[in-house]
Amino acid sequence: MCRNIRQLHNFEPPATSDEVHAAALQYVRKVAGATKPSQRNQAAFDRAVEAVAAATAELLGELVTTAPPKDRETEAAKAKERARIRYAS
Repeated sequence: MCRNIRQLHNFEPPATSDEVHAAALQYVRKVAGATKPSQRNQAAFDRAVEAVAAATAELLGELVTTAPPKDRETEAAKAKERARIRYAS
């Protein structure tokens, strides 16, 4: 589940609200131990996702770095190469 949470800070263009929400959803799923909550737990699950997304957006807005922004395509290519090497038979 949590392997889908990606670094969101210091990219050009900046992380979108959809990316922040997706990361929050993955985090809450991991913590809750369920990919889909029961009807009884849905409201609490949704509130948790929104709270984590808001905290994440606030954090990303306040982080400061002197490093140049990373390129998403370059980082994705690096990750793909690392995975190819790791899972090569």
